[in-house]
Amino acid sequence: QSVQEFHEDLFPDCTGTLPATNAQVWWAGDSQQVGRVSLHPARRPRETFTSPVIAGTGPTNTGHTDSDTGHTDGDTGHTNGDTGHTDADQTSGYSSPSSLASPSSAATSLSASTGPSSGFASSPSQKSLQSILGEQAAGWARDALLGGFRALTHPSPAPGPSSRFRHAQGRVLHRDHHLTNLRGLSLTTPGECDGFCANHQRVALPLLSAGGQIAVLELSKPGRLPDAAVPTIQNGAAVADLTWDPFDPRRLAVAGEDARIRLWRIPEGGLQETLQEPEAILQGHTEKIYSIRFHPMASDLLVSSSYDMTVRIWELSAGREVLCLQGHTDQIFSMAWSPDGKKLATVSKDGWIRLYEPRRSSQPQQEGPGPEGGRGARLVWVCGGDYLLVSGFDSRSERRILLYQAQALPEGPLSVLGLDVAPSTLLPFYDEDTSVVFLTGKGDTRVFLYEVTPEPPYFLECNSFTSNEPHKGFVFLPKTACEVREVEFT
Repeated sequence: QSVQEFHEDLFPDCTGTLPATNAQVWWAGDSQQVGRVSLHPARRPRETFTSPVIAGTGPTNTGHTDSDTGHTDGDTGHTNGDTGHTDADQTSGYSSPSSLASPSSAATSLSASTGPSSGFASSPSQKSLQSILGEQAAGWARDALLGGFRALTHPSPAPGPSSRFRHAQGRVLHRDHHLTNLRGLSLTTPGECDGFCANHQRVALPLLSAGGQIAVLELSKPGRLPDAAVPTIQNGAAVADLTWDPFDPRRLAVAGEDARIRLWRIPEGGLQETLQEPEAILQGHTEKIYSIRFHPMASDLLVSSSYDMTVRIWELSAGREVLCLQGHTDQIFSMAWSPDGKKLATVSKDGWIRLYEPRRSSQPQQEGPGPEGGRGARLVWVCGGDYLLVSGFDSRSERRILLYQAQALPEGPLSVLGLDVAPSTLLPFYDEDTSVVFLTGKGDTRVFLYEVTPEPPYFLECNSFTSNEPHKGFVFLPKTACEVREVEFT
């Protein structure tokens, strides 16, 4: 099998970057979906971002790489612009994960030996796998590739169901592709925040210095940052959460501890001087904000949650609050728009998961029992938006993941899987095309991977990934950043 083959079944068309509608039209009832774009190299739109971080060198044994995950690591604060894979011969760094979902699975873990961050590559999906299995991965083992999450394709004799992606593995890029010498990073962002944020072009990282400063770094300019201070955004209040506008790569929304949301516009080409004047300030919350999320379909629509126990939806073009969602009686740990943008799910310290349809009511449409432990929780929509995956704790502080049917929240979780005992909330990221969820916590060195299925046993364990130093943040770039020739899927 040629590594250059395009696996149509592994890479369905993915979400594009143009909004389907705007805020006003969405409120009026429009539910159009964002247009999808092909990942086939010959059919990609011209303006698709190709990271200049790593120049493609053709199908040699160094391989193409691409700006993939943007992890920020621990003590030195490198930002890793990619993930990696390795070939089937390099087995010296492997160790078995605890087999939680499929005890006899031959899943393996790759210890990063090349740097302090981590990342991911994949196997082709079942159809491609079947055509490759006859060759026992011989064609795949020839090249040691440096980008993406990729799998060994030899079959495992494990009885019972096992994931098609159980051999997914990652490797850290060479330090030449990192952003290094990051100074004064804030490591105290709330548990509701991913720690930093990234898009195709740049990363934004909260700094410790007074006034809520934020560094904005270009992915196209890797390497060691100068010892002198870099230009920053002066947010004016400590940063609680921050996120890039999915439809405008130059707009950054920042939630402050002063109960305000500021919208910042990054100049073309990046930050050259200190930015002090936001494009807009949104006021309405009466206490510190926990988290903010852009709408996945409509432009200029943002949702925020706060210590005032409300969730508010904002129309950015008008700079105003449109709706205040009610029903929470304690801290709101996490919220997520459904993939079609029609519903909003929340999980709260009061022990409940709530489902809202904001265009119909400000009261929850459904409520169901959430994780027992009140230490923190996160949630993501999975399996086409029919299910919710929640990461949280039990009463003894064991970290666990729970799967719910979105239309049957009152019935409680379909499945609960205990992972380990650790203090930080697991941050989940879900890849819709492969149905694989990635989970790690701030301060963790391990990334858990599971394929999520809508039938028992629900969670199929894949390789976990271990890095040398603790993660301080965890984010993924849009799918269009993947180098599909190397079977990167995230």
